[in-house]
Amino acid sequence: MFVDHVKIYVKGGDGGDGMVAFRREKYVPNGGPAGGDGGHGGNVVFEVDEGLRTLMDFRYKRHFKAPRGEHGMSKGMHGKNADDLIVKVPPGTVVMNEETNVVIADLVEHGQQAIIAKAGRGGRGNSRFATPANPAPELSEKGEPGQELNVILELKVLADVGLVGFPSVGKSTLLSVVSAAKPKIGAYHFTTIVPNLGMIETDDHRSFAMADLPGLIEGAHEGVGLGHQFLRHIERTRVIVHVIDMSGMEGRDPHEDYLTINDELKQYNLRLTERPQIIVANKMDMPDAEENLIAFKEKVGEDVQIFPISAISRQGLKELLFAIADLLEVTPEFPLYDEEEEQSEATVMYKHEAKGEDFDITRDDDGTFILSGYAIERLFKMTDFSREDGIRRFARQLRAMGVDEALRERGAQDGDVVRLQEFEFEFVD
Repeated sequence: MFVDHVKIYVKGGDGGDGMVAFRREKYVPNGGPAGGDGGHGGNVVFEVDEGLRTLMDFRYKRHFKAPRGEHGMSKGMHGKNADDLIVKVPPGTVVMNEETNVVIADLVEHGQQAIIAKAGRGGRGNSRFATPANPAPELSEKGEPGQELNVILELKVLADVGLVGFPSVGKSTLLSVVSAAKPKIGAYHFTTIVPNLGMIETDDHRSFAMADLPGLIEGAHEGVGLGHQFLRHIERTRVIVHVIDMSGMEGRDPHEDYLTINDELKQYNLRLTERPQIIVANKMDMPDAEENLIAFKEKVGEDVQIFPISAISRQGLKELLFAIADLLEVTPEFPLYDEEEEQSEATVMYKHEAKGEDFDITRDDDGTFILSGYAIERLFKMTDFSREDGIRRFARQLRAMGVDEALRERGAQDGDVVRLQEFEFEFVD
């Protein structure tokens, strides 16, 4: 089965917890702190494997969680960093953040890697918190939680040339006679329901990849027919070969077909109009094809180059393949996304930064003040509340972040309940 669109959950490994420990050698009566740091968690890394051709494996496994770091140990021994979780994906995979719908990574070359979910760092042991005022702190950090998110994987085939056109215009037949590909061919609409790839070599030994894509119909840009499943695959192609049934054997007007398909490409993605396009008048061996071609040329004008062919009888194929190869030599690759778009996502994803303010205050129906936000929740998860030193440090950090002042401005008074995730405490003015 060809699968080209899946949603999965990924989570970077949590950091290991730091340890509270002290030196206990026999002849060291006042040994200092000796708690080690926790190890860093593992990242979730996507890597391109050219042996894969589909996202089928992700239908059966949708959760990917990297291992956490080892906890810190006594005698100042740090925990071991966890290994990254490597997830193999096929060439042409685009990874998008489901929440923001922004591209995280575009993976096209064999061996290319991208960090999708960043790991948490290890918590610090009590030896890190020793000061002249407090030489023996009973204070350590828990490991930082790893980043977690839902991502959408889309596979866009890597082809130089994409065949577009209405169903049953002869795209699959054309691919089958110019390459070794064996697409399904039938006298009914949507015989092709997944992209087929074929390698073409011209007589002068120039080669390129051609994709036979499922047929378009009116409304495809809105998902009608095979709409979006087809249209995503044409985004990578450098040259569009527009195949038209010039015989009009199904009662359609070739010129109307031509306008409809181009309008669907434009409505889906305006950048597709930048692609150079070659018009192929297929089925020229059929009755009425010559008359329809003359009328078609009059409507589109002399500036549009048209290649009359018959895929069945192989008429005109040599000239067509030479023209495609010539056009590919002068056509650069087109960027899939804006550079600003990519940069904005890189900032969010790889710097692992908070979005917006450090904290947010809301009011529950029962009058409880609710604290939320990336920075304050991260601080909460890294605090060891089983030790008095940890609680005092947490209170100092909240005060330094301006939480106390913000609660007063919202009307908090002595004894009011404040909730942060599952932890509740009383506000003291």
